[in-house]
Amino acid sequence: MNREPPEERRETIAARLAEGSSLSATALAEEFGVSPDAIRRDLRALAAEGRCRRVYGGALPLSPASTPMRTRSQEAPGRKAALAEAATRCIQRGDFLFLDNGSTNLALAQRLPRSGLKVATNSVSIAAILADRDDIELYLLGGLVRPGIGGCVDADAMLALQQMNIDLCFLGACAVSVEEGVSAFDAADAAFKRTVLRCSRRAALLSTSEKLATRAPHRVAPLEAIDALVVEHDAVEHIDLGAVRALGLDVITPMRGAE
Repeated sequence: MNREPPEERRETIAARLAEGSSLSATALAEEFGVSPDAIRRDLRALAAEGRCRRVYGGALPLSPASTPMRTRSQEAPGRKAALAEAATRCIQRGDFLFLDNGSTNLALAQRLPRSGLKVATNSVSIAAILADRDDIELYLLGGLVRPGIGGCVDADAMLALQQMNIDLCFLGACAVSVEEGVSAFDAADAAFKRTVLRCSRRAALLSTSEKLATRAPHRVAPLEAIDALVVEHDAVEHIDLGAVRALGLDVITPMRGAE
């Protein structure tokens, strides 16, 4: 039995959520030697601070996309590469693409086909990868670079974006769910993503399984605003893919053996 003071207990619970653990109120109450009501109060307080998502019987972690771009770009490279390869099926010859900030979109940038593409991006890392491609017409949206996001989402970037007619955008995903749609951790980033959608004829979203059925504080759009969702084979364990398809989305998964 672990009788930590309430503040210390709450921080211990928050640390486990930050590590990606799903928590049961009953199990926590037994572990800490307190009532389930005390644990529920802890979880409600953490949810109010935006540090977890309350569910019946416990709490779920927020999306792993809350970590800095520099950190995310080094995580699960093989899985992101498989998603990126699958996402190239959405691209048509001559498309004007927009690649939003995101570590999975960074993997996509490394695999874009040689199909006479035009590409716009607000991501410094994506632009660096594409800068040497002589077969791609590259547009980098300027403005203040936000290190945690990995690119520009301010008024200058948004104004430049509004002058473009994008054929297909690959939206960066912070969190994805059937109920709450696509959401982001940063308010300016969410506003920028909404503008990306308004400027694009089609939209696709690549998501590793950890981001599915998670939430972030700032809503971007309902899931039906997306045309194609590119997910891993185990996505069905995290999100109701039947419900996703019912909203009109194409669900795309990597070829078997590609992960």
